[in-house]
Amino acid sequence: MESMALPGLERLIEVCQRLNLGMETSPSAREPLKAGSSLVGLPFDPILTSVYTRLGHAAFATEVMRWGLTRSDDQVHRLEETNKRWREEWWKELGAPVIVFGGDIYTYATVPELADVWGRQPVVRVDTYEPDAHVMPVASTVDRFFDSYSHYLETLIEDPRYQESRETKLFFPWHATEILARDERLVELMRAGRFDSLMKNMDDETRRWAAKVMGNQV
Repeated sequence: MESMALPGLERLIEVCQRLNLGMETSPSAREPLKAGSSLVGLPFDPILTSVYTRLGHAAFATEVMRWGLTRSDDQVHRLEETNKRWREEWWKELGAPVIVFGGDIYTYATVPELADVWGRQPVVRVDTYEPDAHVMPVASTVDRFFDSYSHYLETLIEDPRYQESRETKLFFPWHATEILARDERLVELMRAGRFDSLMKNMDDETRRWAAKVMGNQV
């Protein structure tokens, strides 16, 4: 599993380079997490294992809408430190344990209890700036998240408002419903209510967003 193909990650890197969006990377640890490893008592996602065999840290689209992979290498152990803090501060409120692996303003995490038969965990975005943590499902796997984010960046750059002013008017995942709807497994999980316990603080705006992703909006 450690050497699995990561087409979504490769596409995200290609988009950042082709569109000159900026990107920063650093080497992986000499002994990164192995397949079957656990982190803060949870099974570590096998796709993330493969990502961290390639990268110790990464920041994508640094010139536009920066998204960073939480650093884990021989010098910095932020991945483990961050997840220990989240275990203490947020798991109980969220209603399910998560493994944080990156973010921009908001945090992105995998949900181990929703792993598929291959151990691949879906991805959620968590907003902890609200009075109650606000969760949005964004991908069926980590690599599918990278793929969706790369398509979002292309849409952002093509937006006439961005081309005119270089100001970001489209935000992920709010303005990426059509992109996320292509992730059939994500839609299946959402329709089955598998994220409901995490989305207990969902407001009307998020309900409308979720309905668009699932394709059953009024």
